[in-house]
Amino acid sequence: MLRREPPLVCRQMVELITDYLEGTLPRARRRRFEAHIAGCEHCTEYLEQMRSTIRLTGRLRAADLTPQMSEEFAAIYRGWQAERG
Repeated sequence: MLRREPPLVCRQMVELITDYLEGTLPRARRRRFEAHIAGCEHCTEYLEQMRSTIRLTGRLRAADLTPQMSEEFAAIYRGWQAERG
């Protein structure tokens, strides 16, 4: 007997959005993701914000960043790496 998974909630959507945008979500999870997006204006807006962020940051060059911004990004990355550790 097939077990039907419950609909995704917004918190789960935030955790899955990168995989969705990269096309790496398994088919069943992608369908659940898209079903949630179809009925949730907040998550739809968040998805569009992430797409815009990716599009805009793809245009940044290292020369566009101040030394302070570069250090802040490096600190964020180091913290993220430490959490994954």
